[in-house]
Amino acid sequence: MATTIDDVWAILAEVTKKQAELVVSQKETEQLLKEQSQEMDKRFQETDRRFKETDKQIKRLSKEIGALGGRWGRFVENMVAPACETIFASRGIPVHQVSQRVKKKLDHKTLEIDVLVTNENHVLVVEIKSSLSVEDVKEFVADLQEFREFFPEYKEKQLYGAVAGIELEGGVDKYAYRQGLFVLAQAGETVGILNGDGFEPRSW
Repeated sequence: MATTIDDVWAILAEVTKKQAELVVSQKETEQLLKEQSQEMDKRFQETDRRFKETDKQIKRLSKEIGALGGRWGRFVENMVAPACETIFASRGIPVHQVSQRVKKKLDHKTLEIDVLVTNENHVLVVEIKSSLSVEDVKEFVADLQEFREFFPEYKEKQLYGAVAGIELEGGVDKYAYRQGLFVLAQAGETVGILNGDGFEPRSW
């Protein structure tokens, strides 16, 4: 059957209609994508805001924890230092002087002693932590090995070491014993030596 002019116009009308529908569909798709992009931007901005707020909270908390740790350290030192006047005397080490926070510098290095106990023949260095770990003991042993370099005025005295803490992490007391160190810990309202009566401290 031959195609009439009406058929051609009908086909053109249908094509035009389809094109119009495609244009509308394309605009709707573009609008939808734009809206989704805006929504994603809002979500990213909100996420970024929350991250920044969390970061501020973490920094504030870290600062508070650091300050608390410092206060704990001073609290422990103020308990240990007075106790040293009596607890070491009970182990045959008379105490003539107790000094806190003694610091020496040597060749751009610094050695800080929490508590320094001395008499005519002995010098005893005490390292104090609110929570004492094996790693703390290892670092302290390294400090003891350098002690006479920083404090040559004590080179003729016997050098002993002691570690103290409110909380002793698992096995740290036994590890410190094996290094020849006194171990001090809170006992009621004061501080006592955990080492047995037969303990022989190492002379460094």
